[in-house]
Amino acid sequence: MHVLIVGAGKMGSAIAKELAADGVTTTMWNRTSEKLDALKSEISSPSFSTSTDLTSSVAAADIIITLLTSGKIVEEVLLAPGLLDACKKSAIIVDMSTSGVDTPHILNKAITAAGLRFVDAPVSGSMATIASHQLLVMASGEASAIDEVTPVLMKFSKKVANLGAAGNGQVMKLAVNLIVHSLSAAIAESLAIATKGGIAIESAYDILEESVVAAPFLKYKRGAFTNPESPVAMRIDTVVKDMNLIAALGDQLGLPLVATPAVLQAYTEAVTQGLADRDMARLLEIFQK
Repeated sequence: MHVLIVGAGKMGSAIAKELAADGVTTTMWNRTSEKLDALKSEISSPSFSTSTDLTSSVAAADIIITLLTSGKIVEEVLLAPGLLDACKKSAIIVDMSTSGVDTPHILNKAITAAGLRFVDAPVSGSMATIASHQLLVMASGEASAIDEVTPVLMKFSKKVANLGAAGNGQVMKLAVNLIVHSLSAAIAESLAIATKGGIAIESAYDILEESVVAAPFLKYKRGAFTNPESPVAMRIDTVVKDMNLIAALGDQLGLPLVATPAVLQAYTEAVTQGLADRDMARLLEIFQK
């Protein structure tokens, strides 16, 4: 089994590390070589290689996993002239990006027309959950294709859920992210109230962790909220991208969403205030001003 990961971002790199450590032949592709050079030193397994030639890489791969920043980019990469024709006819293409609900339908049509199989499989989790093999995969598409890729995906996941037709995975991912981003905004607003009211942020977080709102997300985001210098896990501009996808889906479904516009407005304001590349927890700075 030869797995190709398209996109050398944090999540893709973390998945490559787990697969290579398990002995799975894994290739990482990226448009530029800088990130690939760094990964070569991080992943010393003989199972791991890098490439900047996507056409030759897909020709050798049994499973092609895309982890890119938007559905538009996924479409541009996978639907480039001649790329699908270069794939093995037995290959399965798995999009694990948060691409929105339109992209999986576009990809499924083009990929199946090329005689290949497609799985829409966004995830819930982080680099830490990949390392602990606790990622949740929300898969949708042809059942046989999901069954075939599941053993590989389970090397870094706790569950691969089959949600039906291609596109359903993205619907569920946006539903999950609506809660994630709303919860993050609520934590930021809560801490702003507590600290402005005279309570030290560490003490306030202690109380939140002991209260009825102590969700796992709140617990593992503690460092991001209490220490402005913590590593970035999810950028604020990525949250804005997700919230725009959620708002568009709500419009498409005719739903009168209430939380979505407010959360989107708050994170959009953070972007205008120069916080686009900061972790989502730094929304706290907007409320503290």
